[in-house]
Amino acid sequence: MNLVAIAWELDRLRWVPSEVLAEVVGRDGLCMWAFTDSPPWADEELTDRELASRMCAGCPVRDECLELELRTAGENTVGVWGALAAEDRRELYPHWLRRGERVERGPRS
Repeated sequence: MNLVAIAWELDRLRWVPSEVLAEVVGRDGLCMWAFTDSPPWADEELTDRELASRMCAGCPVRDECLELELRTAGENTVGVWGALAAEDRRELYPHWLRRGERVERGPRS
């Protein structure tokens, strides 16, 4: 997994306000509506990465979800967001921070 490339991809969302990202993820996020019952893999033992891959497969707002989670939880992230397990997002976070300005953060110091 190329974390620098993932961080670079998220740059297109840097000026989208967090409340807009939250609205889009809540409305269009596959996990928000597709799994109202137990998902088909509920009885399987999956790693966090496998769970993220299955849960987010085909989701149209994975990048928006990931950007929102990095903004709001940062290095304290848990669970599955943006098709990445928490461990992967914690590893991505410093690369994402180095990419520079974001709408709520302003210019980096």
